[in-house]
Amino acid sequence: MAGTANNSWNLFTFSSIKRRLKYSRVIEKNKMVTRPFVCLLSDDKQRVVVTNGKDSLDICRVVNGMWQTSGGWGRIDRDNAVEAMLRYADAGLNTFDLADICKPPHMDLLKIFMVFSLIDLTKWVPPPVKKTSSFVRENINVSRKKMDVASLDMLQFHWWDYSNPGYLDALKHLTDLKEEGKIKTVALTNFDTERLQKILENGIPVVSNQVQHSMLTCALNKRWQSFVSSLEYGTVMGGLLSEKFLDTNLTIPFAGPPLNTPSLQKYKRMVDAWGGWNLFQVLLQTLKRVASKHGVSIPTVAVRYILDQQAVAGSMVGVRLGLAEHIKDTNAIFSLVLDEEDISSILEVSKKGKDLMKIISDCGDDIGARKDDCII
Repeated sequence: MAGTANNSWNLFTFSSIKRRLKYSRVIEKNKMVTRPFVCLLSDDKQRVVVTNGKDSLDICRVVNGMWQTSGGWGRIDRDNAVEAMLRYADAGLNTFDLADICKPPHMDLLKIFMVFSLIDLTKWVPPPVKKTSSFVRENINVSRKKMDVASLDMLQFHWWDYSNPGYLDALKHLTDLKEEGKIKTVALTNFDTERLQKILENGIPVVSNQVQHSMLTCALNKRWQSFVSSLEYGTVMGGLLSEKFLDTNLTIPFAGPPLNTPSLQKYKRMVDAWGGWNLFQVLLQTLKRVASKHGVSIPTVAVRYILDQQAVAGSMVGVRLGLAEHIKDTNAIFSLVLDEEDISSILEVSKKGKDLMKIISDCGDDIGARKDDCII
C-alpha cells in the first residue's frame, strides 16, 4: 500500500459523530444490496485509502487543485511552479487534481508526476456522443503520453448531457483499459444519484464521485453518499471563505476586494443563489470566531468541516504554484478537531440559506456551467 510506511491505519470514520462505515450500497435491479467498502485513515489523519472491491485509492485527504494554473489567476512561471509542487510534496501534500485535456499553459508540469512519484487525479470530459473503444483508448493514450506515465493513477470521468446514455459505453471502455493496467482507478465527476445507480447496475467499478461541496451546500440530499466516497471541490469557494472577504461589502462597486479570478466569480454566483452577501458575512463572522478559538484560519475551518462530513474522502484546495502558498494552513487541517459547539454554530447559519438542490442537484453540479468548466 503506497505511502503507508510510517503510518498505522484505522477504519475510517466518515462523519464527525464517529459513525463507522464498513459497507457501501450498490443498486442491483432496483434493490439495494451491500458489498464491502472499506476506508482506512492514517494515524496522522493526513492520508486515506478507499477500497471498493479490488480497486483502491490512496491519497492525501487535502488534494491540491490545479485549476488555478490554467490561466486567469496570474502568469505561472514553470521553474517556480515545479519548486512549489515539490514543497507541497515534501510536506506530505503529494496528491494533485488536474485535467490534462484543458491544456494549461505549461503542459510539461505534468511530466514531473512520473519523475517525483506524485499522485495525479486527472479528468476526461469528452463530447456527449456514443464512444467506441478505439476512441476512448486513443484519448487515454494521449493523457498518458502528456503525463509521461504508463498508468494514470485515477481517471475521473464527466458527462454533461444525460439525454445521451453514451456515458455507459465510455465507462465500460475505461474499465477495460483499467483491466489492461493503463488506468489504476476509474472515478466520476458531478454524476447525480440516478446516473450513478445506472453505472453501478452495469457493474462498472468507481471509487469516488467528485462534486462541489462547501458549507453552503451541506444540506444537499446526496443520496449517492451511501454507496460511494466523494472528493469535494469548492470547499473554500475560490477564496471567498477567508479573512480577505470578512467584513466587506461587495454590494457597493469597488468597496471590497475585486472578484478578479474565474473561481471567485463562479462562487460569488453560488453565494447569491444561497442567500446573498449579508448572510454570507454572518457565516464568515461565525467561522472567524471558531478559527480564533482554535488558532487557525477561516479556510482551515472550512476544509476541516467538510472533511468531517459523511462519505468525504478528500477535499480540493486550489494552488497557485509559485504565486501563493498555503502549506501551513493546509497542514493545520489535519490536527484541527471541531467540537459540538463549533459545528452547531456553523450549522445554525448555513441552514438559513436556500436549499440549492434544485439549482445544482444532489451531485453539486455548477451553476451555469458544465462543459465549459473542464477543470473544476
